[in-house]
Parts: sequence; C-alpha cells; structure tokens
Amino acid sequence: MKRKLFLTLVLLCGASILGGGYLVVSIERSTGTLDDLIQLHRVEILREQMLIQIKKVQRDLTLKDTRHEREFGTLVSHVSKMSRTIDSCFSCHHNEEVTARLRRLAGDAEKYKHALSRVYTMRANTQRLRQEEDNAFRIGEEFIEEVDGMLLMTTVNLERRTSEVLERIQFSKAVLIIFTMLGPLLLIGLAALLFIKFTEPVSELLRATQKLKAGDLDYRIEGLRDEFGEVADSFNEMSGALKDLMRNMMRADQMVHMGELASGLAHEIKNPIAGIKLSIEVLLDEVELDEEYRELLYQTREQVQNMERLMRSLLNFAKPPKPDFQMEDLNGILDNAISNVELILHGQVSQGYQGEEVRIVREYDTRLPQVRADASQLQQIFLNLLLNGVDAMPGGGTLKVRTSMGERDGYFKVEISDTGEGIDPNVLVKVFDPFFTTKSKGTGLGLAVSKRLVEQHGGEITVRNNERSGATFAVWLPGEPSREVS
Repeated sequence: MKRKLFLTLVLLCGASILGGGYLVVSIERSTGTLDDLIQLHRVEILREQMLIQIKKVQRDLTLKDTRHEREFGTLVSHVSKMSRTIDSCFSCHHNEEVTARLRRLAGDAEKYKHALSRVYTMRANTQRLRQEEDNAFRIGEEFIEEVDGMLLMTTVNLERRTSEVLERIQFSKAVLIIFTMLGPLLLIGLAALLFIKFTEPVSELLRATQKLKAGDLDYRIEGLRDEFGEVADSFNEMSGALKDLMRNMMRADQMVHMGELASGLAHEIKNPIAGIKLSIEVLLDEVELDEEYRELLYQTREQVQNMERLMRSLLNFAKPPKPDFQMEDLNGILDNAISNVELILHGQVSQGYQGEEVRIVREYDTRLPQVRADASQLQQIFLNLLLNGVDAMPGGGTLKVRTSMGERDGYFKVEISDTGEGIDPNVLVKVFDPFFTTKSKGTGLGLAVSKRLVEQHGGEITVRNNERSGATFAVWLPGEPSREVS
C-alpha cells in the first residue's frame, strides 16, 4: 500500500509538472509570438506612413506648375519626413532578405530625391526640365509600387502569423480548460479509489473483531494484501492463539472440576472398595468354598482391583504428583521401561500365549547428554506408550524406540513406532482426550495422564500415522524444564 500511494503521488506530481510546464512553455511561445506580431504591426504602420509620405511627395511633384502647386518648403518638409520614415525602418530587426530590400528602398529614395532636386533646381532648358520631371515622376511611381509591394507582403505575413498565433492560443486554452476540468475529477476519482482501498480492509478488520468479540474464534480474514494483509495474518494468528488459550483454559477448568470430583470419589469409594477387597481375601483364605464360588470371588477381586487402578489413574490425571527433577540418563530410563515390557511379554508367553512375537528395536543417540527430569514419571510415560504399541500389534511386529536431538534447539526427542494398523484419522486428534480409548478394555486415561506428565516437564507429545503401517508417538523434552507444574 505504501508503494502504491507513493507511485500515485509521483504520477500526480509528474502530471502536474508536465501540465504546468506545457502551459508555461505555451504561454512563453504565445507571448513571444505576440511580440513578433506587435513588431510586424509596427513595421506595417511604418511602411504605411512611408507610403503616405512618398505619395505626398509624388503629389507635390504632380501639382508643380499648376495653380495648386505646393510651396517649396512644403515639398522639402514632405521629403524630409519620407527620409526619416525610411531611416526608422532600419531600427527594427529584420532578416537578411528584408534588410537587403530596405537598402534597395533607401537607394531608390536617394534616386528619387536626386531626381526631385534636379527638377526643382533646373531653370534654363524647358525641354530638359520636362524630361527630368517625367523621370522623377516615373522613379516616384516605381518607388510607390515597391513600397506598396513590401506593405502587401507585410500584411499577408502578419495575417498568417496572426492566424497561427490564434490557433496556438486556442489549443493552449483548450488544454488549460481540459486540465482544469480533469484535474479535480482525477483527484476525486483517486480519492474515491483510495477511500475504497482503505475502507474495505478496515471494514473487514472491524467485522473480524466483531466476530471475535461474539465468540467466533474460527473466523479468519482472507484476501487482504499489502500492510492490511500483514495485519490480517497477525489477526488470524491471534485468533488461533486465543482459541488455543481458551481451549487450555477450559481444559484447566475441567481438570479442576475433575480433581474435585476425583477427590470426592476417592473418599467415597476408597474405604468401601478396601472393605470389599478385604472381605474377598478373608473368604478366599478361610472359607471352604466350591470351585465355582471360588472362581466367582477371584473374578470379583479382579474387578475390585480394576476399580482401584481406575481411581489411581483418575487421581493421577486430575492432580499428578509434583515431579522431582534430577539429572537422568534418557536412554537408561528407556532401557528400564523396555525391560519391564519384555518381562510382561515373557510372562504372557509363559502363561501359554500363542500370539506372534513382538520385536523391540533400539536406535539410541549415544551422544545425548543427561536430561533434568523425574525418572519415575518418564518411565511411566514410556511404559504406557510401549504397551500401547504392543497392544496395537496383536499379530506381532516391530516396536522401534529412537532417541535424537537437534530438530528443536535445546530439546531431546523420543520416538516410539509400531507396525500395527495405525489410528483412524478421524480420531487421531482425540487420542489424548480423557476417557477416550480404542481398546475393548481400558480407562482411556493412560495417554491423557502421559500428556499431563510430559507437559509438567515443559515438553510436548504428538502422534502421527506412518506412511506404510502403524503409528509413531513423539515426545519432546527440554534439556532444562521451562516450568514446573504442581
């Protein structure tokens, strides 16, 4: 937008400068041409006066020896005025051709004056006098014809130049009118365009803030460009961050309520469960029962134990214990968790399990430094993820455990991948939700508790399906926990 405004202002300034320059040049040219026209008018007037003076002298010559003859002093005055008029023509600026004609004209004037002088000074020979008079009259007529031709040329040239100047002035006038009329229209159009360009994005931003105020955190601004596009991107990021914040706040609020519920349930159910369990143990140890009833008591004890595990998981999820951070070997913690899983798998085989073998592959980064963490909580996290991987491969498969660092600055990464069927993409985002499970048996709190424990370490846990088969859980742990959650 800044560039567009700058280019628009540059174009307007350029148009104004060009238009103003054209008008200034046009006015200067017209003024100069008008000066030439004035000069031509002066020349025309001088030549008309010169023609008048020559005609006066010629008339004086014609009236000689008649009863209307002029006095000699009058003739001398007319001749003097004729000479001064001719001399004044040389004071104006002319081209070489006109200057040459003026010089010839001055020479003709001298011849004319000389002929007149001979006429008025000769007295003895009458016939010779008549010849001199005829000669002076002829020179005068030729002189008049020459001046009259020059006057006609000046008039024609003056009319042509006047016509050109008037046409140029009319064109400049039209350009000035157009410039004067189009200038405001152009400014109004530009103002309207800028108004639209500014108001539409502002209106869209206002609409977005109203949507956000109304609680629509999924609303996003699309289609804005330039600086408004940057503002829109910031708004969209803010909306997403606000949505995540609201979700976390709701989740925290749910955790508070769940903690209160779990505490209440623990107090209400813990003692009756303990009594039931103790009664079952007494019956199994001291009372002689038929095998059918004894099997029923075993099943009842197993269900009571499941209830105890559920209550412990619920309490751990609602209010997990505060971690005890120590410098620990991440690969060593994983080895302990894998050893427990291998013991469980060995126990299943010893009890007659006929399923396919699950193979665990370690891919450790031996350069990993120690991590500041709670070893028991990390072992709980990894044990839960490993057992989930085993459960995802009822037909056997490979469970790969990989550690690395460097993908995120200051973070360690643990990946646990299985080769099972993977997770339904429709429920992939729900696997960490409380009480959500894809197993036929289970509380649905294992992954939710693991997520809480990872977050207490300042880390993050994610899940994705592999390209071929199975799923991969990734746990990022910081070298130094950013916060401790109580």
